[in-house]
Amino acid sequence: MPKVDETLLARAKAMRQNPTPTEAAIWSVLRAKRFESVKFARQVVIAPYIADFVARSRKLIVEIDGDTHALCERKDARRTAWLEHQGYRVIRFTNFEVGSNLDGVAHAIAAALAALPLSQPSPQRGEG
Repeated sequence: MPKVDETLLARAKAMRQNPTPTEAAIWSVLRAKRFESVKFARQVVIAPYIADFVARSRKLIVEIDGDTHALCERKDARRTAWLEHQGYRVIRFTNFEVGSNLDGVAHAIAAALAALPLSQPSPQRGEG
């Protein structure tokens, strides 16, 4: 298994220690298997990226996009494509959506979890 970039790990740790208000709000819903009995982790290194929230067992990534993401649509599309190639499903919400409709965001995450098979094939292992 390749060694994870120490700079990425340090950045992810710093992001966990200093979440944005929006990230803190969604984390209060997802943490400690409170949500649909699924374990989520936050600020997870999936090199070369850091994913906001990941349910590894379900291969689901939840991204919360701040205002700067509006300027990075191509970059985000490449990132999403790469993560999907690794077998993940990526769903995105804006800070506004989380801040103004946390229940709706939680409902959408629950729907995404329900739509996923319990185990997805891994393209890296030649399963997909």
